[in-house]
Amino acid sequence: MENTYPAAGGTASEAASSSSTLQCDVLVIGGGPAGSTAATLLARQGHSVLLLDKDRHPRFHIGESLLPANLPLFEQLGVADEIRAIGITKHAAEFVSPAHGNRKQAFEFAQAWDKTMPFAYQVRRSEFDRILLDNAARSGAQVFQQCKVESVDLEATPEWAEARARHADGRELTCRARFVVDASGRDTFLASRMKIKHKNPRHNSVAVFAHFANARRNPGAAEGNITIYWFDHGWFWFIPLQDGATSVGMVTWPYFMRTRGERSLRQFLLDGIAQCPPLAERLQDAQIVHEPEATGNFSYLSERTHGRNYVLLGDAFAFIDPVFSSGVLLAMQSAFAAARAIDVWLKQPAQRAQALAQLDRDMRHGPREFSWFIYRMTTPAMRDLFMGPRNTFRVKEAIISLLAGDIYGQTPIWRSLRVFKAIYYLTSLAQLPTSLRSWRWRKQAIRTVDEAPQG
Repeated sequence: MENTYPAAGGTASEAASSSSTLQCDVLVIGGGPAGSTAATLLARQGHSVLLLDKDRHPRFHIGESLLPANLPLFEQLGVADEIRAIGITKHAAEFVSPAHGNRKQAFEFAQAWDKTMPFAYQVRRSEFDRILLDNAARSGAQVFQQCKVESVDLEATPEWAEARARHADGRELTCRARFVVDASGRDTFLASRMKIKHKNPRHNSVAVFAHFANARRNPGAAEGNITIYWFDHGWFWFIPLQDGATSVGMVTWPYFMRTRGERSLRQFLLDGIAQCPPLAERLQDAQIVHEPEATGNFSYLSERTHGRNYVLLGDAFAFIDPVFSSGVLLAMQSAFAAARAIDVWLKQPAQRAQALAQLDRDMRHGPREFSWFIYRMTTPAMRDLFMGPRNTFRVKEAIISLLAGDIYGQTPIWRSLRVFKAIYYLTSLAQLPTSLRSWRWRKQAIRTVDEAPQG
């Protein structure tokens, strides 16, 4: 493929293509963590890769909290030093529960099963995503920013898919690719058009979020820790960033969003914070520096991860509640798995079905393992266990490993996690009336606004 694309950071108008139709081995839709990682790895494997992103980087994005398991991936991509330079170190995940006197329980990553990953980073996603996109370009992928894919015909010919895109200046681009990677994030480009994306019926939630200045942080080495605050209508995140800003988000259910009425989004968020006294105290002298935004249909799942000549990566496949900060890790892990599968698909046609089947297993693993805990995080039994963790049968170490994202490869945590799940069910039975009330309440809470009873 002719090298006519601008490097990441350029715009479509800065380098005009000599042809309106281009060919490549792999077309990547989207320049977030999944797309940039997949493009980098595939280009290094010798494949011609075209990455199209509708935005110009840097651009605002939430999902600022990384996990220790991200760090080995940064090393493999060669960006570890750049990420370290923009991040604030995160040594632990903290949980604060109003049902336990607003006491704080910290899970130190250094106490995980694997002691070699004792920290992670909090990062501004605008800077983080830009680093990964630039790395894809340096690795040989051809990158166009501000170039929005408008349509994809996956069956244009037996050998080629065909995509049509438009630059910000109105010029059209047609791309013929042997394989398509949908890394379009919450846009879910292919899943939406195929009508295979569905709200997660077990965790229907909404997020309202903003950046604050002058939020009160933990002292010393704990300054960069993420704090999760439970409150009556869901939970909050508190994520300190290196430049002094703090990301604060409220994840709640449709019935509570329905109470917003005529209030502005800013006022609605501030009123929600007021219902969480320990968080309100930390924000007492803080000011909003990035106007609140909201996103609905927060959790969803697509019916499949791939087809004959395409894959759905990261959020383009599924999005789960971010209480464990798993989004970037799941996106990047799916990209590593996809790069392995696509390399086989392109080089060994006889192994295509086997490679894609393995990819499907790899991609479903992460969301499945995190989701069991996420579905139960607001139950009384789970709060009790998280606020009073014990290390019998190394259960606490296994939970910290989960919080660290150490759920891939040869990790030995599964037996201990099974013990934890057994303890959870026994605890739920021991307080059965409370558990049943919580289950009924949650069933009502996650109903969509249209389904919710009036009055």
